[in-house]
Amino acid sequence: MAANPSYGTSRWAELGDRVHYLDFGGPPSGPVVVAVHGLGGSALNWLAVAPLLTGECRLLAPDLAGHGLTDTRDRRATVAANRLLLSRFVEQVAGRPVILMGNSMGGMISLLEAASNPDAVAGLVLLDAAAPFGPALPDPVVAAVFAAYTTPWLGTVAMARRRALPAETAVGMMLKLCCADPSRVPPDLVAAHVRLSRHRAGLEHSGADFLQAARSVVRTAAGSAYRGASRSVTAPALLIHGERDRLVPVSASRALAKRHPSWQLIVMPGVGHIPQLEAPRETAAAILHWLGIQGTAAEAATHPLMGEV
Repeated sequence: MAANPSYGTSRWAELGDRVHYLDFGGPPSGPVVVAVHGLGGSALNWLAVAPLLTGECRLLAPDLAGHGLTDTRDRRATVAANRLLLSRFVEQVAGRPVILMGNSMGGMISLLEAASNPDAVAGLVLLDAAAPFGPALPDPVVAAVFAAYTTPWLGTVAMARRRALPAETAVGMMLKLCCADPSRVPPDLVAAHVRLSRHRAGLEHSGADFLQAARSVVRTAAGSAYRGASRSVTAPALLIHGERDRLVPVSASRALAKRHPSWQLIVMPGVGHIPQLEAPRETAAAILHWLGIQGTAAEAATHPLMGEV
């Protein structure tokens, strides 16, 4: 991947255990943005949008524990454990404060980090964030899938079947679930996800890691602690949500915007759960415009990376 500049430079950080991340570069005078992927995702989820942001931002994208190339080893793949991993990554790799850009579970973890360490987070960009559960009815297929994941024996069976699928099929199913139009994702980026899926299928604990993370997301979204944390965030935020998201309804971001009237909400018509892959140009344009009007946040996040100090 490092041979293609748009794919970023593959790096490792020693944060107690090794953490893999992609360094997409960017101008030294730009704000530092840390991109946090969602459940079952990886740093590769930012390949489409990264080249459109790094003209003005410095972009780093870690693989959370149990995802991408970051093994769990002695760690857990829960939301709480990965929030601590993100906190250490910001402190020791990126330098604080930063703009956190999170998709789905990554949005949840970013919100929790902003609530726990407000001095480390100058601003938030939340893409279809897994917000606290609301009254909206979930998509029936998605509800059935997560019901299987959260039921002990069904989850084990579901993961065994998923791991038995060819990587091309598994990635195709993921894109069909997450995108309104999977054909919008460029073939070379699909191929990169297939290669990673093939790698993870060969890891002994990949299925258990995914189930642990999925169950943790559901428990967190249903809990009062997360609802309280999301209300306590003081950082400015941009909310972007695909209007045809089947996993997290638009009402979730609308509820966040209602609780925080100063936060900006953009709903993207005809887009699903991963706008950074399905509609990267529109997503990048919205982010850069927001950073332009959030001068204080962008200025606070402009500093040397820790490795450059």
